[in-house]
Amino acid sequence: MSTSVVLKNSARLFNILDAQHEDWIIARAMEIVERRMFRGGQTLQNSAATMDFLRTKLAQEPNEVFSALFMDNQNRVIAYEELFKGTVNSTSVYPCVVLSRALAHNAAAIIFAHNHPSGLTEPSNADKFITSRLKGVLDAVDVRMLDHVIVGQGRPFSFAEMGLL
Repeated sequence: MSTSVVLKNSARLFNILDAQHEDWIIARAMEIVERRMFRGGQTLQNSAATMDFLRTKLAQEPNEVFSALFMDNQNRVIAYEELFKGTVNSTSVYPCVVLSRALAHNAAAIIFAHNHPSGLTEPSNADKFITSRLKGVLDAVDVRMLDHVIVGQGRPFSFAEMGLL
């Protein structure tokens, strides 16, 4: 075996190991953020901290993921769940499943989030429609919808901040 083949194979191995190491570091960092933010039903202090957490969870996803932060009456986090996974440009969201999970957690409030793998955070008509539909379903059972955040490149889009709830 020639020296150049060995060097090429070694370089490829180091690239693989570097990527695995970076993935490991990212996974550990996400665990630390989650533990610090939600230890013992942590109260969400501000929208910036919430958006940072959601970006950490969703920004690297190659396909759309629709998730929810379930909260109690004091806006303390009960749970974070990825509810639906889709394709590179869409995901199906079923209000009956969302309602079922909210009731299972005995949630008083919810923040929804999903990512746009394209990087663009502008809401589509489908995003606006499902946000309105989910708000109506949750209002019927007195669960407050606090926000719907779209994660992409740069600052996430907040339906609440834009007055769209």
